[in-house]
Amino acid sequence: MECKIKNDIGTIYITEDVMLKVVGYAALECYGIVAMSSRRAKDGFVEWLGRENLAKGVQIRNVGDMLDVDLFIIVEYGISISEVCRTIVETVRYKLESMTGVKVRKVNISVEGIRV
Repeated sequence: MECKIKNDIGTIYITEDVMLKVVGYAALECYGIVAMSSRRAKDGFVEWLGRENLAKGVQIRNVGDMLDVDLFIIVEYGISISEVCRTIVETVRYKLESMTGVKVRKVNISVEGIRV
């Protein structure tokens, strides 16, 4: 899936990998998030990902001309999970829309773990 943006000069193509990295870095900027995680569906095993594998903790789906974003994260113990998630939603939406020009319909967050 790639994003096409047409203007007077021509067409800009943004690959899915670029959008996944924008979302991953935007999420990691937020206070309270420790890491992205990858869920292995068949055994329920949760894997912590470093900065080089951010795209595995993010899923993007096209819905018409908008995007739905799914994030799988690990948060710091003692932090309000609802506040961390609210901040992540606002930051990811702003960064993705301002950097790529694509509108975000929903940002879904799945908290996969807590680091003590």
